[in-house]
Amino acid sequence: MVLDYYNLKEQPFGVTPDPRYLYLSRTHREALASLAYGIQSGRGFISLVAGPGMGKTTIVRHLLQQLEGSARMAFLCQTLCQPEEIMRALLRDLAVTDDSSDVVRMEEQLDAVLLAEARAGRKVIVVIDEAQNLGDSALERVRLLSNFETTTDKLMQIVLAGQPQLGEKLASPRLLQLRQRMSIVARLQPLDREETSLYIAHRLRMAGYNFSDPLFSAEAETLIAKYSDGIPRNINNICFNALSLGCVEEQKTIQPDVIREVLNDLDFSAKWKREPGRTGRRLIAWTRRKSATLRAYFAWQKPVATLAFLIVLALILGVRRGADAGSSSPLRVPLASAMEVHASASTIVQSPGAASVARSVQPGSKAFSAVLADDHSDGKQSASRPVARTDRKEREQLTTEIDTDELWKRVKKQNSNAEVELARMYLDGTTVPRNCEQAHILLQAASRKGNTAASELLNDESSRCEK
Repeated sequence: MVLDYYNLKEQPFGVTPDPRYLYLSRTHREALASLAYGIQSGRGFISLVAGPGMGKTTIVRHLLQQLEGSARMAFLCQTLCQPEEIMRALLRDLAVTDDSSDVVRMEEQLDAVLLAEARAGRKVIVVIDEAQNLGDSALERVRLLSNFETTTDKLMQIVLAGQPQLGEKLASPRLLQLRQRMSIVARLQPLDREETSLYIAHRLRMAGYNFSDPLFSAEAETLIAKYSDGIPRNINNICFNALSLGCVEEQKTIQPDVIREVLNDLDFSAKWKREPGRTGRRLIAWTRRKSATLRAYFAWQKPVATLAFLIVLALILGVRRGADAGSSSPLRVPLASAMEVHASASTIVQSPGAASVARSVQPGSKAFSAVLADDHSDGKQSASRPVARTDRKEREQLTTEIDTDELWKRVKKQNSNAEVELARMYLDGTTVPRNCEQAHILLQAASRKGNTAASELLNDESSRCEK
């Protein structure tokens, strides 16, 4: 819905590190150039340090994409692991299938791969993302990887990308040897006001926006730059929610009031007074309005379908009766009959005991057929009755069915008197078919509840059933 409303081909403010959406600000461009130069110069160890959400992973993936075809690459992102697991993950990314648990064996396998790639004239690049999570022992294992070298070249280029905690670890005296091997340290800085505006425009352009109108007003972009702290991930979150709320508010150009409401919900700044999440409530209300519109649009279909069914059924029955009687115009009476049945059904639904009667006059039932048949009998009699008509025998049968239903409802509520009354009906076999077995079960249940009438009927039950 949001993409269609703003004429976008895809979501411009996604959460994945897509290299296509990388905006090269001044610091991003410098960091990318430093990484590329360090790899081409064969410096061995390079680090990229930046706060969370600054785009470290996106820059690294963009770099690997540029070097694809001229280098063999491994990308490690699971850094909460032991030193041996680092080696095993590295071999797995380099397509070495022999999963050995011996460190010496793994080093031999890695050395063979590195020498083969060097003879083929290809570099081997290893990127370790979220490197701040590596323990000291794991970082020491990474340092030992620099020992894979010839007299003239390093066989492996290693990029450590991580948050500021990585820089703190590298500055520790315990990791002095690793720090000394770190030839280049690249850093990323937050975007300023102008870069924030260019960043938003770049992502919208990549998503297919035509810029016939500005999607964000200048005041809205100023608020985004201020309260996102220039961090790309924060900018994405604000803009994503602003597009969602702007679609609900039908704003083709996002205004500052929408940004303030989004900031309130995301709570990016303590300066904004916290209120209940209006963005979520408005999205829900908007969805409900759309659903209500659809329900109202289709609400007329059910009664029309019911009436059409009754008319068609009456026409079919009327054609058959007309053919049997040799009538020259069989369609006139059934049509009127169908309309009367429809009115009768409406009267029944609104009357007391409607649920039981309605079950007895469902289309296709015997009582429903009697209603249609009686419509053809006596016009005077038909006009004097407001509801469905049956003859005396069928009316008695219908009343019995209703009484039986009511008794069964009481039986389900453990009413012993209802059990005895039903049992009598099954023993007599006058209003319902005789069923001695069912009567026996009902009487036993009532007797267990202490009903004396049930005990008396149990005594002469066998004599009644023998008749």
